[in-house]
Amino acid sequence: MSNNDNAIRTIRSVIQVLHDGQRGMAAIGSELKDETAKHYFLQETQLRAEYAAELENELHRLGVHDVKEGGTAAGTVQRVWADLKAQLGGGDHTLLKTAEEGEDEAKEKYAEALNETLPGNIAELLREQQAHILEAHDKIRNLRDGVAA
Repeated sequence: MSNNDNAIRTIRSVIQVLHDGQRGMAAIGSELKDETAKHYFLQETQLRAEYAAELENELHRLGVHDVKEGGTAAGTVQRVWADLKAQLGGGDHTLLKTAEEGEDEAKEKYAEALNETLPGNIAELLREQQAHILEAHDKIRNLRDGVAA
């Protein structure tokens, strides 16, 4: 596999997890009762879309013209699970726990991507995005810990 092919495959996998995060944050955020958490999730939804767009631009630079990335099957299952928990009255703690699990996936995907050999500009972009993903994970964990189970 060429370095270009590897970079394209890696970027696509990160974009998929970003789309999962975007949809998951929107679904969970709409169910949260806490207004501060709800607002935070709305901001994160927008940020995930921006991150995906930045990576899609990198795909274009690598010669990929048709960029139509969706989420993953695991992300769809997680969103359905979050919806079910909300309908069963799981409350903010349960929803935030589900969101944290989704952030665990994003952390893992970024770590995997940065273990690959990538062009410097792409690796740097991923490192910048990863820094925020790690912060978001910790913020969501702290929000979860601040809400009674």
